[in-house]
Amino acid sequence: MTIYNFSAGPAVLPKEVLQQAQAEMLDWHGSGMSVMEMSHRGKEYMGIQAQAEADLRELMGIPANYKVLFLQGGASQQFAMVPMNLLRGKNSADYLNTGEWSKKAISEAKKFGKVNVVADSADKNFSYVPDFATWKCDANAAYLHITPNETIGGVEFDWLPNCGDVPLVADMSSNILSRKIDVSKVGLIYAGAQKNIGPAGLTIVIVREDLIGQVVAGTPTMLDYKTHAENDSMYNTPPTFGIYVAGLVFQMLKRNGGIAAMEANNITKANLLYAAIDSSNGFYNCPVAKTNRSRMNVPFTLKDANLDGDFVKQADARGLLQLKGHRSVGGMRASIYNAMPLAGVQALVAFMAEFAKKNG
Repeated sequence: MTIYNFSAGPAVLPKEVLQQAQAEMLDWHGSGMSVMEMSHRGKEYMGIQAQAEADLRELMGIPANYKVLFLQGGASQQFAMVPMNLLRGKNSADYLNTGEWSKKAISEAKKFGKVNVVADSADKNFSYVPDFATWKCDANAAYLHITPNETIGGVEFDWLPNCGDVPLVADMSSNILSRKIDVSKVGLIYAGAQKNIGPAGLTIVIVREDLIGQVVAGTPTMLDYKTHAENDSMYNTPPTFGIYVAGLVFQMLKRNGGIAAMEANNITKANLLYAAIDSSNGFYNCPVAKTNRSRMNVPFTLKDANLDGDFVKQADARGLLQLKGHRSVGGMRASIYNAMPLAGVQALVAFMAEFAKKNG
């Protein structure tokens, strides 16, 4: 039986990447060492990390005046690092509130300065993205923070707000590398690796150089972007194996058409799953506004919540794993990141049709 893992993260990785990592586990390219055993200062590992950065820069079109940092602490640590590094003498920052991860970022930022919530979709249970015309941006804000894809709520938007000279910060943990983005329009991008990049334990930060070096007084050395930028992410031992696997993913993406090909595939998968939901005559329902439905995380409920347990149990028996929704919202959630094959979504759609027919 083929297993399809719909976990929101740590999530499915490309099979060819796992197979390559397996083949190289005991002896990387004749070095006699596993990547996990290498000194991060040795020429073998330094070459791995340099290649990973070069490939990511090529894939995303990252301009030369941006630093790529390979960090630890997860995206949640960035909730504090962003205001520590980007307030730069100002006392307030703008935040868009579109769901659970936005709320966590806002809560952390309030420890360092004033937060101006430019718009909030809590009035409809975070099921949409407020129209940009309604945002109350502050021209003097240190930065504007957005979460383009809310992993839990399944809300995504594909446009970048323009607030003049105010730098844009984007938490792209769950949709980085899944669609094209003009990096030059964003001051800082951060992303936990465990959804579209690699294993948990690695966080990638892409930051414009002029935003580095003006931290809040008392910022610990390890939480200063300048520390990592000046030391090529090697001020301390980086998450070497995670970076190695991320590098394999970047190479795989390059071999398979890059981000443009991934985006086309992601559109096909998402359209197939949403069509199954919308054509179920109400047996399944997606609470997200159609214009803001995520291509990465698809939440849906059953007409009768009493059937939730049976749905998960029977899906598991079919090899369709990790479909139970987040504890804060309930229902179901299918995460269909880059590495989820079309066959996985087709298998899920077929099961959903059978289940609805039996229980409708």
